[in-house]
Amino acid sequence: MKPAKFDYYDPTTLDEALSLLAQFGDRARPLAGGQSLVPLMNFRLIRPAHLIDLNGVAGLSYLKIDDGALRLGATTRQRELERSADVAKRWPLLRDAAGFIGHVQIRNRGTIGGSLAHAFPSAELPVAMVSLDASLTLRSKTNQRTARAEDFFLSYMTTMLQPDELLTEISVPALPAQSGWSYHEVSRRHGDFALAGAASLIALDANGAIQHARLTLTGATPIRSQDTEEFLLGERPSETLFRDAARRATENLEQDSDIHASAEYRREVCAVLARRALMRAAQRSAEQMKGTTQ
Repeated sequence: MKPAKFDYYDPTTLDEALSLLAQFGDRARPLAGGQSLVPLMNFRLIRPAHLIDLNGVAGLSYLKIDDGALRLGATTRQRELERSADVAKRWPLLRDAAGFIGHVQIRNRGTIGGSLAHAFPSAELPVAMVSLDASLTLRSKTNQRTARAEDFFLSYMTTMLQPDELLTEISVPALPAQSGWSYHEVSRRHGDFALAGAASLIALDANGAIQHARLTLTGATPIRSQDTEEFLLGERPSETLFRDAARRATENLEQDSDIHASAEYRREVCAVLARRALMRAAQRSAEQMKGTTQ
């Protein structure tokens, strides 16, 4: 199919793009990589009257480190995130999560901000950003605000973004020292949407006990299991501990059923992936601890 008729705009500055959004409101859609928006338009699941192309807007695509934090422009391509040596060294969870996104051709066009704003339930970057405690800058013509990634995702494909706002920047803080990481997901085929996914960060103290823990699972929105994280603090890593933690995190986990998998299947797979992610993250933290003492 082809999209319904729309007016196309090609702004070159952020102010111009925000002015167009202020003018058209919920009748307009911003276009970044187009990997999600264009198929929806082609199937006429959404019919924006106005399409505002952000690809020509100067200053929205960048990847840089500022005062220890990773700063990402919203139109930065996912492939750049995946290939960055700085990201691989200091935020490897992001690198690993990006590698699961579709295929290389999709990552070459898809943008970081576009994935977050689209908020598809099985998307990798929302889960990773919640795990990493990222903050998102949202701008309109008259206002600018900052939101934690954990608060940004409201429900199925719904975020805090207002019709006149754009997500312009993502900031990811430095990880705790000797943090281990892991990202796991299951899909029917390589490149397909994930049926379930889990991201974990673990940092051990000098005695080998867990001093920092993060566990985030896929669902209608990224689901951070804070109760499980608190359960892990102060404990020494073990297969039994992480099996109990995964059970705690998923016993009441809200999941949806569809033609691809039942809610029960997704919940069970999340439990397996949570255990694996916690175990691998702890192993990596221990390896880093050992490396600093040799």
